[in-house]
Amino acid sequence: MASSLHLHPYLFFGGSCREAMQFYKSIFGGELTLSTFGDGPADAHSNPGANSEAMKDKIMHASLEGPVKILASDNPGLIHARSDGQFALSLEGTDEALLTGYFHSLSDGGRVLATLGKQFWGDTFGMVEDQYGVQWMISIKTPA
Repeated sequence: MASSLHLHPYLFFGGSCREAMQFYKSIFGGELTLSTFGDGPADAHSNPGANSEAMKDKIMHASLEGPVKILASDNPGLIHARSDGQFALSLEGTDEALLTGYFHSLSDGGRVLATLGKQFWGDTFGMVEDQYGVQWMISIKTPA
């Protein structure tokens, strides 16, 4: 029986959501949909900060739909535009060229945490922190 359950990363930014999601779209492709806090009624949110003039043009919800699905928003409570690094997103597959390209694109403006290379367990693995502070683990699986 097919499951209707899906787990998707939802990223929170402190004002850089639009820019970050456009960056991810340039890497992964897909369709990007953006809704701002100002798109709704003036008192739509229980958080007064979300109803403020400063948040009007910030992203209430973003969705990147494609080979990689990412959801995100600007959180009115965050004061930093970068992630706090408390998690990492993992991309795995067997397409070496595709995943190597993702590794290099994600590291543009960011930093390499672990060089992409063959590991003792047989796969190729590397880690990057992108320019928005989001950490990515790239695993290129060795075909069985």
